[in-house]
Amino acid sequence: MTAAGVQSSPPGAVPARLADRPAVASLRLAWLYLVSRRIPAALGLLAGLGALLWAALHWRWNISGGLAAQQLIPLTIETGSAAVIAVTTHGPFGGPERATGRWLPWLRLAAAVALTAAAFGALAAGAAGGVLPGGTLALLRNLTGMTGTGLLSAAVLGGAFGWTGPMAYWLATESVLAAGWTTPWIWPARPPHDRGAAICAALVFAAGIAAGTLLGARDAGRRSAPD
Repeated sequence: MTAAGVQSSPPGAVPARLADRPAVASLRLAWLYLVSRRIPAALGLLAGLGALLWAALHWRWNISGGLAAQQLIPLTIETGSAAVIAVTTHGPFGGPERATGRWLPWLRLAAAVALTAAAFGALAAGAAGGVLPGGTLALLRNLTGMTGTGLLSAAVLGGAFGWTGPMAYWLATESVLAAGWTTPWIWPARPPHDRGAAICAALVFAAGIAAGTLLGARDAGRRSAPD
């Protein structure tokens, strides 16, 4: 009996000399982070929400009534997109994930920004050719602001509960729209070119990005490793 076969690498393994290269190691780390956050599945969900928005606008699933009724379906889909992005901040490894060192905040930042851009692209493509209340400018404002609420709630409550921020904001928005109130902090109720609403949405998104980058979700990367 010999040990010659023990030295062979398992199928699909990265060669040692190749894995030692900084570029390859960085790409592998990024891929493992994306998989641990279920980001490939999130991209599929965002594409599905874009298709749902296209179907809603193409087949006119709108509800007759005031502004709240007209924006119900688009806002619901935008809320779902923001919730998907927020939930991806949940990681299964807790404290041991901090072993990635200085790369972890950059991975969080890149994932959040890339997913937000992907969500906007998917929804904008779905809205192409349809009559979207407020147009793509309002879509960008609403989506980024709602995503900020999701990232903030993930930092406070945990990534698994990141969806509560967009959902709570959606409920507040529908109530304000039905009541006819106007405040820049409920930006979907404002015209698409309203500067105050855009600033409020941008501030919430920036706060969410900062919290997600520096702190991460409450249940990911901040728990102490077991003794």
